Amino acid sequence: MIHRVNLNLLRSLKVLLEERHVSHAADKLNLTQSAVSRQLSQLRSLFADPLLIREGNTLIPTPKALQLQAKLAHWFLELDDLLVEEAFDPEKWHGEFVLSSSDYVAQYILPNIVEALAVQAPNVSIQYRLWQPDLLPQLATSDIQLASSMSPTQPEGVSSIQIGEDVPVCVMSRAHPLAKQDSLSVTDLLAYAHIKVIGGGDKDSYVDEALANLQKQRRFALKVPFFYAAAQSLCQSQHLMVIPEHIARNLKKHFSLTYKPLPITTPRHKYWLLWHAKYDNDPSHLWIRSLVLQVMSEATYSIGYDAKS
Repeated sequence: MIHRVNLNLLRSLKVLLEERHVSHAADKLNLTQSAVSRQLSQLRSLFADPLLIREGNTLIPTPKALQLQAKLAHWFLELDDLLVEEAFDPEKWHGEFVLSSSDYVAQYILPNIVEALAVQAPNVSIQYRLWQPDLLPQLATSDIQLASSMSPTQPEGVSSIQIGEDVPVCVMSRAHPLAKQDSLSVTDLLAYAHIKVIGGGDKDSYVDEALANLQKQRRFALKVPFFYAAAQSLCQSQHLMVIPEHIARNLKKHFSLTYKPLPITTPRHKYWLLWHAKYDNDPSHLWIRSLVLQVMSEATYSIGYDAKS
C-alpha cells in the first residue's frame, strides 16, 4: 500500500487529527475547505476507516484514527530530523581522510595540514598516498578524497580549485659546469644526462614535446619518485633536472643547487586541488578542503604562497 501514499495526504491527516475541524485544518494547511474535505475522503478510502466522525461542529476520531495519530506524530518528527541537516562540527568528526599528492607536498606541506587538523579536528586521521596522473579517472571509485596535482588546463571530469601556477626550470648542482652561465642553450640542456621525478603530477613532459619538435631528446640517468633522492643525486653528479620553479627555489634552501630558465618555451604549470563531484556538498569535505586550501595559501613551500606573494 505504501506506493499509493501521498506524503501531503498524511500531513493533512496529522493536522485534521490535531484540529478535529475541517476549516481550521484547511487554514493551517493553507488549503481550501473543499480540498481538505476531498483529502479526508481519500484518507478514509486509503485506510478503510471513517477516521473522523462529525459531532456537531467538531470531528470525533475513531480508534483507528487515534492509533494513526500516535504513529504520525513520531513519524513526522523523524522525517523533520531527517530533512534538517545538523551543523558540521570538526571537533566531533571521527574518521580517516585520504589525501594524495607528491612526496614534496608530503615533506614540506603535509605537516602544516596535520598540525591544523590536530587543533581543529583532533579525531580525524590522515592517510597519504603518492599521486600519479593515471589516478585522475579513478577518483570516482578510489578512496582518495582529495588530491593536488599539476595540469596546464582545468582537469575534466572532476571538481577542482586552482592553487597557483609557475614555469619549469632546469636545476643542477652549484658545482656543475653550467652553474655559472646566466642562460642555457638547447645544446647545454642535452649535453648532460637528466634526472626525472616520476612521483606526483606531470612535471616535464612538455619539455620533451618541445624537444621532439626540434628532433631532439634527453637522456635519463635516473627516474625516481622522490624529490629528496633526486636532489641528493643532483648534488653528487653533473646531471640536470627539470622541475617547477617554486620547488627548485625551495630545494635551494636545503641543497647545494641552483637553477636556470629553460631555453625552450613550454606551457605554464597550473596546480589544482582535485576531488570527485560526489564530495561537492559533503560538509566534512567542504571543511577540510577549505582548510587544505588555506594551508597551501600560507605555507612558504607551497605554490599557493608563491602565487599570493
